[in-house]
Amino acid sequence: MTKFIRLSVLFLIAIGWSGFAQAQAPARAQGQRLTVATRVIAPFVTREADGSLGGFSIELWRVLARDLNVNFDFIEKPNVTELLNAVASNQADLAIAAISVTADREKSFDFSQPMFDAGLQIMTTAERAQQGGLAGFINMIKSPALLEIFGILIALILLPVPFIWWIERRQENSIASGKTAVGGLFNSVWWSASTLGAQAPGMPISPLGKFLAVVWMFVGVLFVSYFTATVTAAITVKQLEQSITGPQDLVGKKVATTIGSTGAAYLRQLNIDALEVAQIEQAYAALLDGQAQAIVGDAPVLLYYASHGGKGKVQTAGAIFRPENYGILFSSGSDLRKRVNESLLRAKESGEYRGLYRKWFAPETSDAN
Repeated sequence: MTKFIRLSVLFLIAIGWSGFAQAQAPARAQGQRLTVATRVIAPFVTREADGSLGGFSIELWRVLARDLNVNFDFIEKPNVTELLNAVASNQADLAIAAISVTADREKSFDFSQPMFDAGLQIMTTAERAQQGGLAGFINMIKSPALLEIFGILIALILLPVPFIWWIERRQENSIASGKTAVGGLFNSVWWSASTLGAQAPGMPISPLGKFLAVVWMFVGVLFVSYFTATVTAAITVKQLEQSITGPQDLVGKKVATTIGSTGAAYLRQLNIDALEVAQIEQAYAALLDGQAQAIVGDAPVLLYYASHGGKGKVQTAGAIFRPENYGILFSSGSDLRKRVNESLLRAKESGEYRGLYRKWFAPETSDAN
């Protein structure tokens, strides 16, 4: 009997300790220290003057972490692919930046509820986006091909002047006659220019002069044809370069995007050989340096750059396409997902999310989610 009583007491103590441990588990979970992977991509993650991280996603996570009562450390990665790898290898407990929720990623990871509504957009240089108008005309006439034509035109006007003047200078009332030699030369220049334009004011009197005039009128016809063809080609090329208004115009263009992004996947679907770079800043540089004609990337990221660092130099083209959501990334089956979702919903219901959204994005833009 004594042995039975001892066993019963030990059993009750074990049950009591198990219940106590279970009661204490959430408290310990709330105080755990998490590793959060992220990457700099303004305005979601920015580098502050003191070297710390800021931005919409960083501030949102700080709100969620405070609500969850968890401590955390950030680790930085260069691109989305490295963020995925960090979570997959358990180097990080979760990742937050501007991570698109896709069906392919959902196979290997878990995502929080959408934290931001986004999509893809195209960006070009401001110069390329200019259509028509005085600025477009000035850009066209500054093209090397047209400058070369003007040089040829001046050379052709001056080339026959000394010959026609020498042949016709002694002929009475001829096209090269004048009160002075300078006047005769000026009249010869005028005749040469008019002949090239098929508007000759008169014909030479001497046989040799007439022969030269016929030859020069033929040269004028050839030049006008060449001039028309070159100008037409220059205008057509300019229009083709500027006609990026949507995804359908990207075929045949050199397009930059970031490695492992949904933009890169989309361009592969279009069979476009894109210039894939590690960071979006490299894509901006490629566009401004002329290595790329357009960028395909996340709309809020491109819009932020166009209104801040790239203001006056770049411009978005067309509307947002392929809508997508950003989410917080977890390993598959992570017990953090449910808790973070609850915290995210509380942030939206309390108005903290809306406050952050208004802080980092244009007030006139409709609130996401």
